[in-house]
Amino acid sequence: MDSVPPPRLITEHRPTAIVAGADLMALGAIDAARSCGLDVPTALSVIGFDDLPQAAQSFPGLTTVRQPLHDMGQKAARALLALIDGQKLLMEHMELGTELIVRNSTAPPTRSDTA
Repeated sequence: MDSVPPPRLITEHRPTAIVAGADLMALGAIDAARSCGLDVPTALSVIGFDDLPQAAQSFPGLTTVRQPLHDMGQKAARALLALIDGQKLLMEHMELGTELIVRNSTAPPTRSDTA
């Protein structure tokens, strides 16, 4: 079986933090960092998005952004039903609050070569 090369983002650019669009991608970033010999969060902070159960159970615990999934689904369903009923949507843009769940995958950068 061929070995997977280390991710170029980590090896060439050496970021101090990665914000992933989803918790599963963030957990993959932690695995990739470890494969490059980097400690999370000492050498690299990682943040996810979703607050999946795996985020709290991972090591280190994943810092993540919790979204109001139930409210999002409820509002989307109401908008869809209104459109099906021939009604015009009252607003095209809607914002729902999020919550930053701080766990152990983030720390201040320790390197002095940050830009």
